Amino acid sequence: MIPFSVLDLVPIVQGSDAGQALAHTLDLARHAERWGYHRYWMAEHHNMPGIASAATAVVIGHVAGGTSTLRVGAGGIMLPNHAPLVVAEQFGTLAALYPGRIDLGLGRAPGTDPLTMRALRRGLGTDVGAFPREVVELMGYFEPAAPDQAVRAVPGAGLRVPIWILGSSLFGAELAASLGLPFAFASHFAPAQLMQALELYRRRFRASEALERPYVMLGVHVFAADSQSEALHWQSSLHQAFAQLRRGRPSLLPAPQDGFLDSLDPVERAGIQEALACCATGTEETVASWLDAFISRTGADELIISSMIFDHQARLRSYELTARARQALLAREA
Repeated sequence: MIPFSVLDLVPIVQGSDAGQALAHTLDLARHAERWGYHRYWMAEHHNMPGIASAATAVVIGHVAGGTSTLRVGAGGIMLPNHAPLVVAEQFGTLAALYPGRIDLGLGRAPGTDPLTMRALRRGLGTDVGAFPREVVELMGYFEPAAPDQAVRAVPGAGLRVPIWILGSSLFGAELAASLGLPFAFASHFAPAQLMQALELYRRRFRASEALERPYVMLGVHVFAADSQSEALHWQSSLHQAFAQLRRGRPSLLPAPQDGFLDSLDPVERAGIQEALACCATGTEETVASWLDAFISRTGADELIISSMIFDHQARLRSYELTARARQALLAREA
């Protein structure tokens, strides 16, 4: 059975704040470590009231410092927002503090709205089209420094922090294949080109020092609970948040609202259902069956699981049941 990992957007729920969200993240990471999850990733988003992981490298340090074996990383850092040298120094520092445990996933989206994007990139003089060149530059900073190298990452040089390419389209698949890097596809919110991206990545993959053969991690939502109705109840928070995001009004993660999808007009409802199609919702057995079928259909090498659940204890329960579902599938394979 393939590894399961955690994607945590560090949700700030209605009635709470960023401090509580960060405390919940560390608590979830410690539970995930005990339950056998492989890695724990957080993502860079800006000007999002319901997401507390904007300073992603700082939050990674918070989680890595509070755990002992879990791989911790970025899923991802939005490279167009940063100078590659700064990213190399940040993740070089993390790798020096937590050897062998830090991952660096790179994306080419801004992770925010156009106005905030301009604020983030002020004075950088870069654009999204420069992404492949900047990835290569960043990779170079993690190689051992040459004697005459004028600019080096300290810490960073020689640490070879594992780099992933993130994507929700064919662009990321092609870049990851050409560089011989692992590929993480955002099927949890953009599944339309999933199968095309997988086929392209695997067909065009070139072996590298980093990776001998293609390796794909796929994002999925999971809402696991002790009953189907409870799982659907918690899932309604994500539906509300996604609807608000699509309307251009990102919000704190709302409290559950049963029947929310049915209250939408058919076009909006269909759009949300299509975007969030890679989602397992229900009891441990239901989730296990859905995940098994998804793995069989895609040939995924790893799953990274997002569970945007309003109540922290219910969120812990969802990840616990998902870990149990994985064990049940492992026993079935044996």
